[in-house]
Amino acid sequence: MPGGEDFRTIWLKPDDPSVVQIIDQRLLPHEYRIHDLTTWQDGVEAISDMYVRGAPLIGATAAWSLYLAALHASSPADGVREAAVTLLASRPTAVNLRWGVERILRIVDAAQDDPRLIELIRADAQAICDEDIEISRGIGEHGVTLLEAISKKKNGGTVNVLTHCNAGALATINWGTATAPIYFAQQRGIDVHVWVDETRPRNQGSQLTAWELAESGVPHTLIVDNAGGHLMQHGQVDIVITGTDRTTRCGDVANKIGTYLKALAAHDNGIPFYVGLPSTTIDWTSRDGVAEIPIEERDAAEVTDVPGVHDGARLTVRTTGSDTPVSNPAFDVTPARLVTGLITERGICEASEDGLLGLFPEKASM
Repeated sequence: MPGGEDFRTIWLKPDDPSVVQIIDQRLLPHEYRIHDLTTWQDGVEAISDMYVRGAPLIGATAAWSLYLAALHASSPADGVREAAVTLLASRPTAVNLRWGVERILRIVDAAQDDPRLIELIRADAQAICDEDIEISRGIGEHGVTLLEAISKKKNGGTVNVLTHCNAGALATINWGTATAPIYFAQQRGIDVHVWVDETRPRNQGSQLTAWELAESGVPHTLIVDNAGGHLMQHGQVDIVITGTDRTTRCGDVANKIGTYLKALAAHDNGIPFYVGLPSTTIDWTSRDGVAEIPIEERDAAEVTDVPGVHDGARLTVRTTGSDTPVSNPAFDVTPARLVTGLITERGICEASEDGLLGLFPEKASM
C-alpha cells in the first residue's frame, strides 16, 4: 500500500541480484505490473519512457542502472562511465538524475581498482533508496504540522489540500513529498481531503495520485486541471502542496507544467502554496529558475493521443487533427515570490537563499 511502511517503488529482486524491479507506472491505475530491469539500457528506457517518474525515483533508478552496468561489464569502472553518459541525457530537468549518477561516479573514481567495486555500487544504490525514504518521512513529519494547524483553526473540520501531478510514494521510494504530510495526517486522525489535478498531458494526477490515495484510503476528488482556481475562489481549498523536480538556491521551483498557474491562483486568493522539497532536488549552482533550468520538450503524441481501457483492452485514441502542430513543455517554473514555504526533511523555510541556507548551512560555499 502506498504510504505504508513496506511499500517500495524500486528494489533488487529477491534471490536474484542481477535484476532490479520497478512498478511499470504507465499501466496504472488499470494494471499493477512489476517490470524487470536486467541491463543499464533497460534503466534508460524506464526513465525516458516514464515507466518510472518523479525526481527522487529517477535518481534511484539511475543509480541502480549503473549497478547493472558494472555487473555486466568486463571492466566495471569503464562500464559505469559509458552508461553514465547516456543516462545523463535521458531526462534533462530533474536534478536528481545527475545527482544519482555523479554519486555513483565518485565511488568509481575512488575505488575503480577495488575488486569489491560492484558491491560498493550496489550498497550505495541501496543507500540512496534508504536515505530517500527517510527524507520523505522528514518532509511528512514537518509538513503535517501545517495540516494540523488548519484542522485546529477549523475546529476539526475537513482540511482540503490541492495537489498537482504526482509527488507521492510513486515518485519517490515511499511516502512521497507533497503526499507525505497527507499520509501522516491520515495516521494522526486528521480529517483530510485531497483535490487531485488530472495533470495533462500524462495524467499523473488522475492515473497515479488518485490510485495512490484510493489504495491508501485517503478521501479525494479528481478535478480537471483548470478547476483549481474556481475551487479556491469558493473557499474549497485550504492549502496547495506540490512537489518539485528542481529548485534553485534562491527558491524558484520547477515542477510539472501547470504548477505555475496553480501558484498564481493561490496567490490571488490568499491560499498558502507550499512545496515538498527533498534536499536532493536543490540545484545549488542555479539562482534564476526561469533563465537557467532546462525545460524538457516531450513527444507531441502525449498531447494528441489519449490512452485508456475499453472493455478490458488497452487502446490509444487520437483527439486532434493530423495537421495541428503541438508544443509539449513538460515543466514550468514557479518564482520564489509565489511560494509560501518549502517543506524539507530538516524543516520548513521561506523560499529564498537565506531560507534554504538556514536549513542547509553547509551549502553556503557552493
